[in-house]
Amino acid sequence: MSIIGPSRRLSGVVKRALATVNPSLFRPVLPAKIPAALHLKSGQSFVGQSFGSANSKYGETVFSTSITSYPDSMTDPSYLGQILVFTSPMIGNYGVPSNISNTLPGLPYLESDRIQCTGIVVADVALKYSHYQAVESLHEWCARYDVPGITGVDTRAITSLLRDQGTTLGRLVVGGDVNAPRPRDDEYWDPSKDNLVAQASTPKPFTLNPDGNGPRIAVLDFGFKANILRSLVRRGAVVTVLPWDHDFNAIRDQFDGLFLSNGPGDPKMIMDTAMRVRKTIDEWDKPIFGICMGHQILGLAAGLEAYRMTFGNRGHNQPVLALASSGSIKAGRVYVTSQNHQYALRLTEDFPSGWAPFFINCNDSSVEGIISTPESGKRIWGVQFHPESSGGPLDTIEMFTDFVHECATGKANGIVSAMIADEMKVGGSDAKLVAAVSARD
Repeated sequence: MSIIGPSRRLSGVVKRALATVNPSLFRPVLPAKIPAALHLKSGQSFVGQSFGSANSKYGETVFSTSITSYPDSMTDPSYLGQILVFTSPMIGNYGVPSNISNTLPGLPYLESDRIQCTGIVVADVALKYSHYQAVESLHEWCARYDVPGITGVDTRAITSLLRDQGTTLGRLVVGGDVNAPRPRDDEYWDPSKDNLVAQASTPKPFTLNPDGNGPRIAVLDFGFKANILRSLVRRGAVVTVLPWDHDFNAIRDQFDGLFLSNGPGDPKMIMDTAMRVRKTIDEWDKPIFGICMGHQILGLAAGLEAYRMTFGNRGHNQPVLALASSGSIKAGRVYVTSQNHQYALRLTEDFPSGWAPFFINCNDSSVEGIISTPESGKRIWGVQFHPESSGGPLDTIEMFTDFVHECATGKANGIVSAMIADEMKVGGSDAKLVAAVSARD
């Protein structure tokens, strides 16, 4: 028997090892051939084959252009309540790893302890997988968490449809439900009408790295990704995670900084939290950093408007332009980022006093970050993207280092460059961006 080439022979040690392996371990667990269909509220249907759970599910149908890290995407709480369409042609080829972390007790290996999306749509699911960390197939994993999947459908057509008409509600039906009448319009479940943050957030506070010597950072949990907490702990921070509706102002003097996490749904569903954050901003002088939903909550607290995008930005390839310099971020540079959001802050000419745009999206000119100005005396940053994305890229990962450093030293480091002052002038490039966004909407 030869491997790789005729001159490469199996050693006796390898032969003896293979002789002890049960051949059944190499047999994939294949799903029964059961029909499935994706029905969209907009009227279209796509028929394919089922894998994963045999139960039908409702959700908001969205697409992601990520080509790697499907386990991380599927466990991201920001996908709660959504049917996730993968544009990558094959999903599942490297299986699913164990979710038990050996590096940081208390946190899962992936982004959360379970699959968060309600269903997945793929062009071709790989039932056989190969990876040294894999412990089960995508089919087995989805079945274990009661998440249905559909394969053998034209995901390019579905994605084009969602891009043209916007994200839409859908139902992923399995088995006998395929032949049942299409759901009535009033039967579709709209997750944006629910407070998904309350479902995704921790029910009670907990602390990571309690014996650390770094700054004490509170995290308001709107549905955190585990790698956010890992990124803070790896930089020495003592991290206390609080429920989404916790009154941080009552205990803020115990902490050196506040972090606002990502999360699912419409930020306006938790306006009470945004108003508490406004009180924190007005009365507290320590650093605050928000990501994704946390960025939107900062914007609402500052007086900006959050709006629903046509199809959102989801993927690992979103370029953003920095309008300001802060720590590791340099004004005028383009950074490639990972994103997962349906809502954004509206860009306006009359930006609130004490605030300025930090990043803009190079594709659609949407606001990708806000920052406090030197005149405000604050040290506050918000970004719509994920600097810590497990699937990469990591162009902006050092923003965590900047934030922890600010919490530890309490020193401002030239938060906003002179460039932003020019950009904010009427008639400057910011005004052009406003016009571009208005024309698009």
